[in-house]
Amino acid sequence: MSVKTPVAAPPAPTPVEGAVGVENPAPDGGAVHVPVLADEVLGGLAVSVDGRYVDATYGRGGHSGRVLERLGPAGRLLALDRDPEAVADARARYGDDPRFEIVRADFAALGEVLGGRAGWHGGVDGLLLDLGVSSPQLDVAERGFGFSRDGALDMRMDPDTGLSAAEWLAGVAEAELAGVLKEYGEERYARRIARAIVEARDAAPLNRTAELAEIVKRAHPRWERHHHPATRTFQAIRIRVNDELGALAAVLAEAAAALRVGGRLAVISFHSLEDRLVKRALRLPPPDASVPRHLPQPPAAPHPWRALGKAVRASAAELERNPRARSATLRIAERVEVPA
Repeated sequence: MSVKTPVAAPPAPTPVEGAVGVENPAPDGGAVHVPVLADEVLGGLAVSVDGRYVDATYGRGGHSGRVLERLGPAGRLLALDRDPEAVADARARYGDDPRFEIVRADFAALGEVLGGRAGWHGGVDGLLLDLGVSSPQLDVAERGFGFSRDGALDMRMDPDTGLSAAEWLAGVAEAELAGVLKEYGEERYARRIARAIVEARDAAPLNRTAELAEIVKRAHPRWERHHHPATRTFQAIRIRVNDELGALAAVLAEAAAALRVGGRLAVISFHSLEDRLVKRALRLPPPDASVPRHLPQPPAAPHPWRALGKAVRASAAELERNPRARSATLRIAERVEVPA
């Protein structure tokens, strides 16, 4: 999730687990963040010069920067992020732009944030959700999101709130841990890995990402090609620590009320659990299976969404520039009038 790509693209970085973008070196020696599916997002949101937009996952401002490039003096962009480092980045980059505001908040609180701003709740023209972790979060070892480099076993998107991964692992029961690995990581060997983690934890505290990755590596009986055996375990623990699926369900429930009729929702997901929730929220409710086939269906509940096109994935050209886009899926929907 920043504003401009380099004039000459550098060699593509090595793929890293679960990222949403990539930091490339800029000509001046700084970092330029290349947002995933940026052109597709802007097209899907149909950004107008005087519109009101919400980037509910600022990250490092890749998508925000692209939206601001299209806005005129009357346009407005409100960004949210629960990571204090992301908020600091936003203020440093765009703090002097009167069209831009950043709020430190979980996007699950979207309704509350918009409700405190006149004309925003029900008046947003476009809402973006770029899910998962950002490249800077992955690339800083001490945030604990990845296992490529050793760091503190934290994994919190907001390091000031809730239990760290180390704290959660210190007290979780083996059965609960296995359930988390199976449900959130879709890990086939969840029980075996959970048992190994608990045995290691009971012998000595787990505080480092390298320790956890090595435990999983030893316990995993069958490695997938081109995937570290700890990938699914790290994903599952991260999702649990940050309540990512609960937050996603909450913001999807708020999204329609936030948008004006004709407003657009764009969601970029990075794994099937996220995408499944998005699809379920945007599609028409299924027929009532309890009603016999020879009887008419009762009126369906009003549905506020019209899906626009099929799911979009990164092109071969984008994957060459940014291999971290390989698992990104973009879905776009339009807010429609709901009968009274």
